[in-house]
Amino acid sequence: MTMKTVQADPSALGGPALFDTMSTMRAMRRLKPDAVPDETIDQLIQAAVWGPSGGNMQCYEYVVVTDREVMARLAPLWKRCVDSYLATTGKYAPEGMDEAAYGRMVAAIEYQRDHFADTPALIVPCYRFPAPRLDEEGLSASAQALGPEASERMMTSQTRFQALAEGSCVYPGVQNLLLAARGLGLAANITIWHLFLEQEWKQELGIPEDMATFAAVPVGWPQGNFGPVRRRPVADVIHRNRW
Repeated sequence: MTMKTVQADPSALGGPALFDTMSTMRAMRRLKPDAVPDETIDQLIQAAVWGPSGGNMQCYEYVVVTDREVMARLAPLWKRCVDSYLATTGKYAPEGMDEAAYGRMVAAIEYQRDHFADTPALIVPCYRFPAPRLDEEGLSASAQALGPEASERMMTSQTRFQALAEGSCVYPGVQNLLLAARGLGLAANITIWHLFLEQEWKQELGIPEDMATFAAVPVGWPQGNFGPVRRRPVADVIHRNRW
């Protein structure tokens, strides 16, 4: 696997502005401490709400943290989560990424960890998936449609199916939020490290027990400049018609 710098193609379908935004939307972790106006945060949440939601259920909620005292109380939790990640999965560079580049990424992660209390805004997308409405007639029809083998497999994969169903309702909106941040000149990056200590995060932020959290997105004005992303070439990842 190799990675390469991806430049925007002005002739790409959809117009140059959108493609330029996507091709320069790097994870920006070094943030200025300057506050982000509430109306700008509202624009980001509006973009998230515009995202598709499975079954149009729209059971999402967004916790927005801008209070410095609250952020200071979250900083130790963030440090514990990041340290856990860097000691395990984050200990090694991904295949195809050279050590120097990965070292720069880790340095940015450590910078964000050490300056987390100065983060201007943190957005935590949440979702409470409604209980399924099932009846015997529907279950019977479902089993008949799938067939006995597939029905049995579904019974053993409910946990994964539930997680994917919830994620598919949340993450399109989060991607909209990230795109909106880039379009407004804001730095943002999606993380799920808080899940290492989700109970503690939920307690600190007063999030109900039955509400699941799906990301922690630090947002602020970037210290550096946006630039082209490095990704695997399309030819290496596409399978036409079948694998």
